[in-house]
Amino acid sequence: MISSERTGWFKSSYSGGSQADCLEVAHGHPDIPVRDSKSTPGPTLTFSATGWTAFVTAIKDGHFTAASCS
Repeated sequence: MISSERTGWFKSSYSGGSQADCLEVAHGHPDIPVRDSKSTPGPTLTFSATGWTAFVTAIKDGHFTAASCS
């Protein structure tokens, strides 16, 4: 499903408040859709609930390094 067909998008609290905002997530869906906040009509990456939890946990545990969103 393309991102324009989803509702409930919000920017991640980890994206920051500047032009470097990177991530939006949509609530209210059986899966967890994620998109680039600078390309909202673009595609989404979709996680299962279990996959999303594992991804967020890995980030919090430092398994990924920070990258620029530009």
